[in-house]
Amino acid sequence: MSTTIRGITRDTYDHGIVQISLDLTSIEDALRMAAIAVEAGADWLEVGTPLVLAEGTKAVHALRREYPDHPLVADLKVMDGGYGEAKMYGDAGADAVVVMGRAHDATIERVAIAAEETGLLVMGDDMGAADHAAEARRLEDLGVGMVIHHIGHDHRSLNRALKLSPLTDLPAVVAATTVPVQAVGGLSIEQAVGCPALGAGIVVFGAPLAIDDENTFTIPEGDLLGVLIDAVGRVHAAPVAHPA
Repeated sequence: MSTTIRGITRDTYDHGIVQISLDLTSIEDALRMAAIAVEAGADWLEVGTPLVLAEGTKAVHALRREYPDHPLVADLKVMDGGYGEAKMYGDAGADAVVVMGRAHDATIERVAIAAEETGLLVMGDDMGAADHAAEARRLEDLGVGMVIHHIGHDHRSLNRALKLSPLTDLPAVVAATTVPVQAVGGLSIEQAVGCPALGAGIVVFGAPLAIDDENTFTIPEGDLLGVLIDAVGRVHAAPVAHPA
């Protein structure tokens, strides 16, 4: 798949696509982990929020130089100043940016305008929504090209007894919108691999691969390459269920 991902639709792909989130805090570590991800066959690379906060657009420039043909997702979690932030990262070489559904309509619309000008895919994150299906419809109506169905880390951590998971409402979110959907938030590799069968074909392997139990941001020990080769291969082989 080329770096032109703005016009991606559910019909663009029949099998899963893998996005690896680089939830690290230095460009050096991000490039090391990206090299492992690409060797394993990952399709998209995400400039994770910790990397955005620590290194900004420099991380996008560095990854774009090293991987000119891999789509780069900048997880900005935009809440305001939508046009300027989206355009800044689009100009730096990002192919997609993330805006929060909890932002004002005007902010999401401004991100969409910047996306039109720079060829970006707008990904709308529904974290914190009271009704995730309704939020998915709203985000699509405002110009978002992909919905991220997201149960946040802090919310899950403070409510462990509830065993919160994006899989609970995922079928309803997929049914509520016509744009591609991805599910994130505490999923195991096994659960993530199962997402295409639920209609969420853009599979993210993220923070659990990089954040240890002490909440530091480090490349995991062990056979990360082997783990990812297996997981990526299974996602690529998984047919995506397309709602009627």
